[in-house]
Amino acid sequence: MLRCAAALVLAALTCFPQSITREQEERMLREALDGSSGGPEEFIRVVEEHLRQHPDSPRRAQIEAAILRAAIDAKDFSRVIRYGLKAAEAESADPALIEEVTRALLARAGGESAAKALALAQKAERQLRGREIRDSSPRAQARLQEENDAALARALLYQARAQGALGKFEEAIALARRSFEIQPTGDAARESARWCERVGKLQEAVRALAEAFVLNDSPSSGALRAQDRQRMRELYSRLHGSEKGLGDIVLAAHDYVAKLHEERIARLRAIDPNARLTDPLDFTLSALEGQPLRLSTLRGKVIVMDFWATWCGPCRVQKPLYDQVKKRFAGSDEVVFLAINTDEDRERVAPFVEENNWGRSVYFEDGLAGLLRVSSIPTTVVFGKDGQVFARFNGFVPDKFVEMLTARIQAALQHTADVPRPIGQ
Repeated sequence: MLRCAAALVLAALTCFPQSITREQEERMLREALDGSSGGPEEFIRVVEEHLRQHPDSPRRAQIEAAILRAAIDAKDFSRVIRYGLKAAEAESADPALIEEVTRALLARAGGESAAKALALAQKAERQLRGREIRDSSPRAQARLQEENDAALARALLYQARAQGALGKFEEAIALARRSFEIQPTGDAARESARWCERVGKLQEAVRALAEAFVLNDSPSSGALRAQDRQRMRELYSRLHGSEKGLGDIVLAAHDYVAKLHEERIARLRAIDPNARLTDPLDFTLSALEGQPLRLSTLRGKVIVMDFWATWCGPCRVQKPLYDQVKKRFAGSDEVVFLAINTDEDRERVAPFVEENNWGRSVYFEDGLAGLLRVSSIPTTVVFGKDGQVFARFNGFVPDKFVEMLTARIQAALQHTADVPRPIGQ
């Protein structure tokens, strides 16, 4: 982040007339940066001093943007507000910037900062709810939706903190619960517990702390869970005179969090049927033409997956060799060959297969390549009848590929569980 900010500053000092030349100013700033300690705080000091010396720089806006990036990196909330508030309040503000400035405002005490934070968080919520998420890949669309939901949950959480700071405790509780229902997090549960306790709703505070306790969702969760547990026990004992029955509340919290998680996965799978799957043969692959293919329907067969792309030169060389292997097993209903495209731009695929006469029996990888760690194209993966990877070819040797792949398929057909798989090429 800091290197990026420094590069932006130096790049900004180009092509403008002033009392000293561009080269002189750039040299002065570079010398000052080279002589600094290199940390974000020192970077900010040097660049702010430069602006004091050259207040009329035509590139002042770009330089201040670099200071803002460094301030975010340094968690310098005062400067994040100073350099970022005006931009965050603009109609076309970037959602990530709005979030950073909101967090900085919430770190300050006082009603004025809380009111500004609330307005920004509400603006972020409107942006996120109005965002239209479209992508040619269901996998990418589901990922974008998940990111949008997470950002929306944070926007609601920040609203809860701001409302609580403004003394509107019931509103804070409701917002924290809405955040939790969109994305269950320990922060949202603790925020709910905080304001429930403030208004005397101790039973609700206990339940919220139980939810935070069972989540265990942050790097510092060990210490936080210990605090959640201790406070939960204190509040419950105050209400009931002992801890008898507290375990039932923790179990109920666990079940509720699991239910919310399942509902969230169901929403994602309505977009991408492969969301959060870990077994390759549970995947469903969309097709260039026709119905999607559920790989689970192929269990019990040997499956040969050819991962390729339109931009891949070696794939064009491998294709006729791969077709030779397919012909050798054309009479077997125990072997299935799948052409799996990995292009990001799917619009290129149909014209490509038409132009090259490759046929339209093509499926899209829909996240399968990532699960199988396909890092180079072409890659061929052979699944045995037991649904496990039997062999894979990362690339190919042209004069050996046909015989090697044929041998692997024949071995997979004859494979039994007590025989080791070859896996590698």
